[in-house]
Amino acid sequence: MSNSDTVLASLDTELGWIRETYSQLHRHPELSLEEHETSKLVEDRLRAFGYSVTRVGGTGVVGVLTNGPGPTVLARADMDALPVTEATGLAYSSEVEGVMHACGHDVHVSTLLGAAKLMADGRGAWAGTYIALFQPAEEVGAGSKAMVEDGLATKVPRPDVALAQHVMPLPAGTVATTAGPVLSAGDSLKITVHGKGAHGSMPHMSVDPVVLASSIVLRLQTVVSRETKPGDFAVVTVGALNAGAKSNIIPDRATLLLNIRTYDNEVRSTVLAAIERIVKGECITAGSPQEPEFEYYDQFPLTSNDEAVTDHVTAAFKAHFGADAVQPAGRQTASEDFSRIPDTFGVPYTFWLLGGVDPAVYQAAAAKGTVAQDIPANHSPFFAPVIDPTLSMGVQSHVVAALSYLS
Repeated sequence: MSNSDTVLASLDTELGWIRETYSQLHRHPELSLEEHETSKLVEDRLRAFGYSVTRVGGTGVVGVLTNGPGPTVLARADMDALPVTEATGLAYSSEVEGVMHACGHDVHVSTLLGAAKLMADGRGAWAGTYIALFQPAEEVGAGSKAMVEDGLATKVPRPDVALAQHVMPLPAGTVATTAGPVLSAGDSLKITVHGKGAHGSMPHMSVDPVVLASSIVLRLQTVVSRETKPGDFAVVTVGALNAGAKSNIIPDRATLLLNIRTYDNEVRSTVLAAIERIVKGECITAGSPQEPEFEYYDQFPLTSNDEAVTDHVTAAFKAHFGADAVQPAGRQTASEDFSRIPDTFGVPYTFWLLGGVDPAVYQAAAAKGTVAQDIPANHSPFFAPVIDPTLSMGVQSHVVAALSYLS
């Protein structure tokens, strides 16, 4: 029997409370930086399991379990929910109006708690230090930053490797891994451009910011098509353009909200510089009376998996689950802020995907070529990972990945 099998031997017994914890978290979601009850639940459970517990970054919780000399492994779960009204019809649907665990962070918390309990109970099968880190505010890209700025690197032991997973619309009972970039860097950008207001019947008296903003939107379409090298990935989306309030008033300003995604930090810098250059140039052309304003927010770093760590963990997954249950993840256009944590310590990491869709439902959609249409994605009001075998796989993957270093 392997060390993983030894530690996981009692998983079936523990799954009862893990399922209950998941359902409780799903019924009582909390928004970013408001995860007070979730943090208290995590804190109480970790202490009961025998961990040394520290609050970091407000609602962030870190549990440390030292078990003799050996490597140190950090495993991370995010805790926050989204401002989404649930439409799943589940018996354990959200009881908080307009708030839902629509991205599976309730899965992440409950599975890492399950792994933490099994690691504590199975200390005879491993040696080293296990760190279970529960991070707030991933959805707004602020949680890992808050923990880092609150002195995370001085409050917990330095890990040798960091691990994280995310439930996704893939078949339950599978995990997916990939080396290199797996999640894009993400930047949200608010741009304010200034004009000169006037009566709608006197456009010659104005500098019309609506026309200016429209020109900017059209010109921004060339950033990817003409300024990004073919083969390099970039997305520039204008999600909102707001100006004016009445048909016969030319306003004095307009705001644009942009979302930018890239897989390479050099490409990211090039794209952001091009956006600012285009906006400034269009403002000059329009005769804007003052400089445009740029406000970056909800910024997410690139998630790029270390090749050696990913290969190591992938091999452990294949040995435990079987090769058919371990799939290539491919690059995802979503973004995460997990990488700030290992980057702060200067240690390698890997971030894998956990399947959460009923396999029969997924296969039926795949056979029809309608996965994108029929399978609710993360952030959908219909997003609902199946409890089994998703929770069991999530616990197992955490334990197997950690023990691949701690055994």
